[in-house]
Amino acid sequence: MPNRLAQATSPYLLQHADNPVDWWEWGEAAFAEARRRDVPLLISVGYAACHWCHVMAHESFEDPAVAAVINEHTVPVKVDREERPDVDAVYMTATQAMTGQGGWPMTVFATPDGAPFWCGTYLPKAPFVQLVQAVAGVWRDQRDEAVGQGEAVTAALRRAAAPVRPGAPLTADHLAAAARTLAGQYDEANGGFGGAPKFPPSMVLEFLIRQYERTGDADALALARHTCAAMAGGGMYDQLAGGFARYAVDATWTVPHFEKMLYDNALLLRAYTHLWRLTGDEPVRRVAAQTVEFLLRDLRAGPAFAASLDADAAGAEGSTYVWTPAQLRAVLGDADGSFAAQAFAVTDAGTFEAGTSVLQLPTDPTEAVPATGSGGAGALGPDDVARLDSVRERLLAARAERPQPARDDKVVAAWNGLAITALVEYANLTGDAAAGDAAVEAGEFLANVHVVDGRLRRVSRAGRVGTPAGVLDDHGAVAQAFCALHQHTADPVWLTRAEALLSVARQHFRSDEGWYDTADDAERLVSRPADPTDNATPSGLSAIAEALLTYSALTGSTEHRDDAEGALSVLAPIVAEHPRFAGHALAVAAAALTGPYQIAVVGGDALRAAAWRAAPAGSVLVAGEPDAPGVPLLADRGLVDGSPAAYVCRGFVCDRPARTVDELRAQLSR
Repeated sequence: MPNRLAQATSPYLLQHADNPVDWWEWGEAAFAEARRRDVPLLISVGYAACHWCHVMAHESFEDPAVAAVINEHTVPVKVDREERPDVDAVYMTATQAMTGQGGWPMTVFATPDGAPFWCGTYLPKAPFVQLVQAVAGVWRDQRDEAVGQGEAVTAALRRAAAPVRPGAPLTADHLAAAARTLAGQYDEANGGFGGAPKFPPSMVLEFLIRQYERTGDADALALARHTCAAMAGGGMYDQLAGGFARYAVDATWTVPHFEKMLYDNALLLRAYTHLWRLTGDEPVRRVAAQTVEFLLRDLRAGPAFAASLDADAAGAEGSTYVWTPAQLRAVLGDADGSFAAQAFAVTDAGTFEAGTSVLQLPTDPTEAVPATGSGGAGALGPDDVARLDSVRERLLAARAERPQPARDDKVVAAWNGLAITALVEYANLTGDAAAGDAAVEAGEFLANVHVVDGRLRRVSRAGRVGTPAGVLDDHGAVAQAFCALHQHTADPVWLTRAEALLSVARQHFRSDEGWYDTADDAERLVSRPADPTDNATPSGLSAIAEALLTYSALTGSTEHRDDAEGALSVLAPIVAEHPRFAGHALAVAAAALTGPYQIAVVGGDALRAAAWRAAPAGSVLVAGEPDAPGVPLLADRGLVDGSPAAYVCRGFVCDRPARTVDELRAQLSR
């Protein structure tokens, strides 16, 4: 019999709707039930694509005997961390403080008021049952200690959550120090930073690209180029369908944790697009194009984009994606099967479980020296490109017959904002109409479904908007996406929509103390989160800073520029020592120090295309008719002697109009 989660909009909660555990959704009703029954809360936090969340569910939450213990001694509450990042942030901070680490599934026992007194992550069935029974005993016999622990943790959370006040502005020296620190932390052998597990440093890559553009720092470009090549050649990148997995379980990018997240692919698409614009590297272009194909083919959820693909299929992690040499030969025949095994580094020993291999591409034939013979021993070469494409197509068709990973088809506002911005930038650079059209459709969906009574909601599913309020990163990422769509279409409605979101953010998320991640009129939690650091996605602070900066460049608003610089200044104490946790802020700061460039093009497609190709990342560009109404960047910018022209400004100081592509490129290369 379904429990209370049967009516949830979250696919993660719906995965637990048939559990014998008597789950409640997060909310006052659950707290009231805990007070009525005089039992603690069991708060279980996870997300739909989480492998170990599934493991704990199968071991414990689907077991009637375990469920009976949970139901007797607690009020169990299930939380989708992607739907409620504010709740997740509060209890993750507590978990990290209590245990020194964090992760999902997150398991928290709390008082009926939500104060946590025991925190942990995944627990096997037997220890978990023992823990629930022990907590019940403590609540019965040592309640004062549990309540005291909860009060102490809550007080610590509130102290830790206080936002940092704006300080001195981020300067070129800060960015140079961050680049030096990153170089010192770099994995020169494998690319990226740190050891196993290794996460894609998407926002750091974007910063390094912009740092090179701004300063000519060749080392910064080399780090970005090497890391992008290493990730694209490893198993973390899907060599058949495109798109990146969440992270690699090793330091060499060989074996991924197979879940695919919308935000990773959006952020990496942006970095690969900008790297290709700079270098012209064909493998980089290919990865960007295939990532777009993945987004449009596998993550479209109606007009918008789904949150993720699961790590598991048919109960086994990675089973959709891995191969043996014999499986390759069965699909391709002996000759092409042997060629594919060589190309994709599939061996009899394997790189994954039970002798299977994750597909890699150690040599990309589009950049290799010619091979001695197509399909022969040695490295692949240009003559192998067509054969490799044919092999990919046939293997992908065969893979489609296997069990496929489940898809979390809820629409997350912030992540869709990231995807829209990346798709627009790719479309503007390449002329890919499908990418641009998909971005516009997703933007219209957010504007028409997620904005309710002037306020942004975080999630929707199947066209039905959820109740959780948008947090700061939603407002920043969606406002930035609307600014990107204004540049793509020259339609003033997108600029109006961006300004409305930024107005809400400035009114409700900012106080005299600084920026918070939740609004001043949002549900009150045991603490109000305010985390300035970038992690898997841009922080709310850096996301809103980018949107404020972009809007100011498009409109000339000095107020929005001042707010952007104030938000970035909070990161000054962090960026030099911990730049890996400030990548997006550093990228935005680089754009601010560059100007950013403001480019208005009137009457010329060739000038527009050249501007997108030459403009540094972070620039703003609008092309359209002179003095188009509602488009500030085109105001008072007309044709020159009846000919198309491009107007290039930087920091509100403008060059003379450029009338030729060469003249425009020269202005943008300074």
